Amino acid sequence: MYQGLIMAGFGGQGIVSGGIMLAYTGMKDGRHVTFFPAYGAEMRGGTANCSIVISTDPVASPVVGSPDSVLIMNEPSLAKFEPMVRPGGTVFINTSLVSSRPKRSDVKVVEVAANEIAEELGSVKCANMVMLGAYAQKTGAVKLDTLKGNIKKAYPRAKEALVEMNKKAI
Repeated sequence: MYQGLIMAGFGGQGIVSGGIMLAYTGMKDGRHVTFFPAYGAEMRGGTANCSIVISTDPVASPVVGSPDSVLIMNEPSLAKFEPMVRPGGTVFINTSLVSSRPKRSDVKVVEVAANEIAEELGSVKCANMVMLGAYAQKTGAVKLDTLKGNIKKAYPRAKEALVEMNKKAI
């Protein structure tokens, strides 16, 4: 199994922390993983993306040129990363902030109203976890239970209410 993923959005949407969570979860599931973050000129509000590889075999490079999946959290990220998705790959779209849809017919689309779901749970800040849950459920690249179990480890200073909200988001 090899799953190359790019997660992309604005700084402040939890793109990098979501990528770290996914890579850590892959490790806990006994997979080989790589994580490679990229930032725009600004942090909060600027562009952010990260590449994650989760594989049953050793990973030669952290660079994901033709991702199997992309998690798109904002409109500019769809325009930038849709062309890179391999034919037959999957585009996960945060429909709360992305009104466009992929122009390609050779990719699968998973629509997730991540911001709305997160707001119903108590904070838009857990929208990244909503997307990670959708990704884990659809691809099986990581186990949902492992992902939920890693929240406290990834955010050891988080209050219990925040940990529980993120578990529900997943």
